[in-house]
Amino acid sequence: MDKLIPIERVESKIYMIRGQKVMIDRDLAELYGVETFYLNKAVKRNITRFPADFMFQITKEEDKNLTFQFGISSLKSQSAISRWGGRRKLPYVFTEQGVAMLSSVLHSEQAIQVNILIMRAFVKIKQALATHVEVSRKLRELEGRLDKNDRQITNILEAIRKMVEPDPEPERRIGFLRERD
Repeated sequence: MDKLIPIERVESKIYMIRGQKVMIDRDLAELYGVETFYLNKAVKRNITRFPADFMFQITKEEDKNLTFQFGISSLKSQSAISRWGGRRKLPYVFTEQGVAMLSSVLHSEQAIQVNILIMRAFVKIKQALATHVEVSRKLRELEGRLDKNDRQITNILEAIRKMVEPDPEPERRIGFLRERD
């Protein structure tokens, strides 16, 4: 199965919605080789396995944002979908836990293999994010050191400048000066 579906393809179907990494029901159905209707039907038959933190339905606004991300033409906008015979309900999305739970309601060999692949994709994304966070932390640490070093370098340059530059000549007065006894 890893050979049939590249992990990059799975990764490209993971989106960030409401601060969570999720996959859309139609993408999951495509990967599992079933129709979206049947995937959602299997979920509804086992709805107690899918609490709100495992699966939720997106809002119209979230659907619009996804539509813009996909670059779908205006013919497939929400109003046109019902007119042309496409999806009539807003999609469901599944968190990582929800995708893992799908393996308990979808029993085909393909579903098992795809689930393994999806779990690997989620792990790969987590590792990439963890690396990103670590790099960001190290950069902030380095910036702090540079600020401290910059001040020290500036102080050294000032000291060198004072040693190299001659003292300014004392001011001369203009005019007749009278010497004092």
